[in-house]
Amino acid sequence: MLAIGLMSGTSLDGVDVALIETNGEKQVKPLNFASYPYSDADKACLREAARHALTMAAPCFIPEDEIIQEAETIVTHRHIEAVKNFLKINELGNQAIKVIGFHGQTIAHRPDLSWTWQIGDGAALAQATKISVVDDFRAHDVQAGGEGAPLLPIYHWALFSEAAHPLAVLNLGGIANITWIGANENDLIACDTGPANGLIDDWVKAKTGLDYDDSGLIASKGVVHHDLVDIMMQQKFFSQLPPKSLDRGDFSIDAVANLSLEDGAATLTTFTAESVARSLLFFPEKPSKIIVAGGGRHNLTMMKMLQENLQIPVEPIEDFHLNGDATEAEGFAYLAVRRVFNKPISFPKTTGVPRPMTGGRIHYI
Repeated sequence: MLAIGLMSGTSLDGVDVALIETNGEKQVKPLNFASYPYSDADKACLREAARHALTMAAPCFIPEDEIIQEAETIVTHRHIEAVKNFLKINELGNQAIKVIGFHGQTIAHRPDLSWTWQIGDGAALAQATKISVVDDFRAHDVQAGGEGAPLLPIYHWALFSEAAHPLAVLNLGGIANITWIGANENDLIACDTGPANGLIDDWVKAKTGLDYDDSGLIASKGVVHHDLVDIMMQQKFFSQLPPKSLDRGDFSIDAVANLSLEDGAATLTTFTAESVARSLLFFPEKPSKIIVAGGGRHNLTMMKMLQENLQIPVEPIEDFHLNGDATEAEGFAYLAVRRVFNKPISFPKTTGVPRPMTGGRIHYI
């Protein structure tokens, strides 16, 4: 069936839209992709909502909570606009699409408190597009005792089920996560590894007003302060066994606050590479290669540091004729199809749930 996947990540770049054809198993054919950026005003509102959400004991929508309401309205409307535009430019009628996988925007992720919060009105999206929508992918997993993340390991397996194993797929978004793939779909291990682009983006934004370190050029001119990397790597998260996950706000740029722009960028980029390397210690054997998706693969300094730290081939997913900007959105289209067929999307060794389980709420049209 044809399915659309929507992703708006913790980097707050905007709405990614991907079209795939899949049976929810090994057959996956990515077809098209587009990205619709958030405005600066949108980003500011979503950042404020995320700060606000982390002060709460649990997700709650109350009439007086204008911050969260405004953010959810923005997320919903931007996704509706994105889907309608995507259908128009691809000359697709809504009847051609079986389902939309709508991740929503994460504003807080607290599996330690048994909740995770993605805003966006899936029912409104379904009504506006006249296409059935699956949303709220993570809540069922967290309520069952899982981490609620990462959820794309089963999609990574579908993409690379026929490849030589073991291998690993690394996604470099605001946070980095990795999937170790063994011989079959039950032989998956996954976890968040630490910050990826998130801290670097925060640092560059604070110092220059720019949104990110384009191609890693700023970091390439800096000196790495390994003593600060060592201090950051002492945080408890890095010694915990997978499955494990992070919130976008679990780390800060405080450790590099007194460095120059270039040295801070270089040190934070090394921190990302070192945290990915540390994650490999938790796998049964070293993967034969690391396949990299997500925006971080555009950071040439980060890719170079990963190669140096991991000492195994680090290859962008484009080497396998796939689009690394589209992978997450494609993944949520794939998860939506699996939800339609009631197939599991999370597993004991990927999120920590007690048994393989499905997830997501369906809004039928």
